Amino acid sequence: MKKLLVGCALSALAASSAYAQSTGSVDFQQKDIVITGTRTKSVDGVQVPNTAKAKGVLDSTFIQRQTPGQSVDDIINMLPGVSFQNNDPYGASGGTLTIRGFDASRISQTFDGIPLNDTGNYALYSNQQLDPELIDQVSVNLGTTDVDSPTASATGSTVNYRTRDPYNDFHVRLQGSAGSFDFFRIFAVVDTGVFTPFGTKAFLSFSHEENENPYQALSRTDKWQYNGKIYQPIGSSGDFISAAFNWNHNVNGNFSSVPLRIDPVVRSGATVTGPRVVGSGSSNRFPLTHSEADYTALVAASCAPSASAPGGGIDMPQTGVADSTNTCGTLFDQSFNPSNTGNIRVNSRFTLANGLVLTVDPSYQYVKANGGSGAVKGNEGFYTRAAGSTGAAITTPIYGYIGGQPYFGGVDLNGDGDVLDSPGHAATGALTGTTQGVEGYASSQTGTHRIGVISSLRYDISSTQTIRLSYSYDHGRHRQTGAWVPLNRDGSTSQYFPIDAPVSDASGAPIEKRNRLSYAILNQVSGEYSGRFFEKLVITAGVRAPFYERKLNNYCVTEAGGSFVDCFNNAASQAAFLAASPTFVAPISKTFKYHKILPQAGATYDITSAISAYASYSKGLQVPGTDNLYQSLGFPNGSANPAPETTNNFDTGLRYRTSKIQAQLGLWYTGFQNRLASAYDPVNDVTVYRNLGTVHKYGVDGNVAYTVIPEVTVMAFGSYLKSKILNNVDAGTCTAANAVANACTVGQPIFALTAGKRESGAPVYTAGGRIEGNLGPLEVGLQAKRTGRRYINDQNLPVVQCTGSVQVLGCTGTPYQVYGAIAKGYTTVDLDARLAIGQWVHNDRTYIQFNVTNLFNKLYVAGYTGSYSQWTIPFAYVGAPRAISGTLVVGF
Repeated sequence: MKKLLVGCALSALAASSAYAQSTGSVDFQQKDIVITGTRTKSVDGVQVPNTAKAKGVLDSTFIQRQTPGQSVDDIINMLPGVSFQNNDPYGASGGTLTIRGFDASRISQTFDGIPLNDTGNYALYSNQQLDPELIDQVSVNLGTTDVDSPTASATGSTVNYRTRDPYNDFHVRLQGSAGSFDFFRIFAVVDTGVFTPFGTKAFLSFSHEENENPYQALSRTDKWQYNGKIYQPIGSSGDFISAAFNWNHNVNGNFSSVPLRIDPVVRSGATVTGPRVVGSGSSNRFPLTHSEADYTALVAASCAPSASAPGGGIDMPQTGVADSTNTCGTLFDQSFNPSNTGNIRVNSRFTLANGLVLTVDPSYQYVKANGGSGAVKGNEGFYTRAAGSTGAAITTPIYGYIGGQPYFGGVDLNGDGDVLDSPGHAATGALTGTTQGVEGYASSQTGTHRIGVISSLRYDISSTQTIRLSYSYDHGRHRQTGAWVPLNRDGSTSQYFPIDAPVSDASGAPIEKRNRLSYAILNQVSGEYSGRFFEKLVITAGVRAPFYERKLNNYCVTEAGGSFVDCFNNAASQAAFLAASPTFVAPISKTFKYHKILPQAGATYDITSAISAYASYSKGLQVPGTDNLYQSLGFPNGSANPAPETTNNFDTGLRYRTSKIQAQLGLWYTGFQNRLASAYDPVNDVTVYRNLGTVHKYGVDGNVAYTVIPEVTVMAFGSYLKSKILNNVDAGTCTAANAVANACTVGQPIFALTAGKRESGAPVYTAGGRIEGNLGPLEVGLQAKRTGRRYINDQNLPVVQCTGSVQVLGCTGTPYQVYGAIAKGYTTVDLDARLAIGQWVHNDRTYIQFNVTNLFNKLYVAGYTGSYSQWTIPFAYVGAPRAISGTLVVGF
């Protein structure tokens, strides 16, 4: 009888407590709830689950108040420890996420249990997430992951959200939104209701969203999404099978990323050559006012008439003439970041016997996406070079993608009937006529096929003691290329996906700026135990044992150090290039394997019926991403072997939970070993990695949600973060060329003085709150978020440049400051209002909603990737400005 009651309770609690990743984790945590005899309560959509892990949950009540179409990663910005900077007001252009200072590559994000982090570099793409109208709830593990998580990257936190189930009755929801910056969105969903004698139900949905870049109106966002789910209950014990799909199509212009510098003039050496203006080019700067933040005119000017293109745009092809290139199409904003992503996911639960439950969650994911700074001059001719620092002279002409430019080996790229559109060469091999060539587009293309399964077997030893065993598998095929296509006359690309119609070189094969194939493979076994003692104490313990394998195949020549590659389709050209470049590494394949035992344990203790204490420990692991591993192949024979990053995570705190109050206050500590960090350079389209060694991080998080009276609810949250890098970062080796600038001895390492400093990019503190009033048919909410100061670099020093040249960490001239040591803190305020009009249309699902984001139009530095060096100028996004939108929702 007791087992029967447990099964019924699990079924009843499923909708209100499904705050874990996989079906197995949901099932296991629901069993914990039955053991403790307490159900997770919600205060106006905010939950504080009584688990051993520090966790926050927002359900659909809260989610539906935010801007329609908004990314779930922006919505969780109202939880402690979370910091998200949205690239646009509507969530379709990406953003920058950190949790307790962990960047997105260390945050495992799951969607109905399946991992969403990129299989290569573990990146998250906030603009590709599920339509928020379909999200049942989102939970954030602030410092650890679930024991069955199939993740190679989660040394830090996890974000888990689950799709709602189809409704039992037939429903239709239609909504349309319009707002600032030419925002327009439609969303529709149809629920079939139960349509078979077996309880089968389903839904289908569609959405389309578009808007312009607030700071560069020539760049637009265009997003389409399709979803469906079918749910089949099995028996009366909570068993089921559900199958769902998601398809997301984005055609986005690259969003405004500008150099984080504010010095007012451009210098050539010590000479001032003119004003420095706002824009996304490497010589531009960050805006100081809203009036100068819009640089649409600057982008348009890049395609204005010029000496090389008197008619404007790119140079018209002319037979018998060496055509010239200009700046049209070369700005970061004129490139695109399109993506097609999709998944099929199955969740299932089967009761095999009393107290014995099997869950199986298989999935398939597909990605076709590209990005980066895509405009690259195409050369119809050949490549030669004089002897220099990279190697010996190459006097016999060769062709391939060399030194960051494609040489096609005698191919007419623009249809003008000649192959003269290429720089000439002096007798010494030096380039002449460097403005000549054909303007083209070569973005960084990625294609992924990924299959996975998370399976779990739970057994109830008794009504208070439970164990489960899990097996997880994740296999990602990651193909990365960079085909070239011509630009249109207006500087736009002729193909959003160059891989669809690539231009071939003289060998007949598509020329590629990169060409590699990798496999990311995970096999993981894990076990978990939960038991209740003395009616007040619940102890959990688990261990996961992941076996990671990274198979790398680089089909290009890797330059010394690994940051750049040179790609050839012609064997003779490759052989000649390698013979003259002895420090470069030939195409290579290598397999890396990683294995670690990762324990975790925790406990909760009910001090009273409302007050409980919790504590947990977990060990985390991040395997080096494929970009980092490919860079390691730039050393002789691919001899470098980057070490995995590991963490020890501790959490402890108190909770107060009643029907009117949800509150939590916690302390945490994380110790890193081999703390990896990365920074993306949009000018060179490369990501540079650094190892910060040992890093200690600790802080405090707290939040409270309180129903003051039935008509008024308030919530508040805050967090403080302290990080400390223990080591100085190795920045390179002293050479004769930079010995004076860096005051170093030739042959000795050069160190950035980072010891004792904070990590860059993470806010020192965050705080915020929300108040919501329910006045009958009118509901109004006001929320605010304060993001504290963030350091620009790991040296915690002002950003500087040089009247001469920057040499590693030194200067051959006079240094001068271009930005301070920190990005200042900022506060944004959002307003939402909903008016129910169902009383006039005779249903309770029809309403009008208004949303205002960044109500006071605060100008601030949004997301950026930090650097270890004060000599590096990062690129940063400009914070999304005030945006107003209105939505009509019709339901029946």
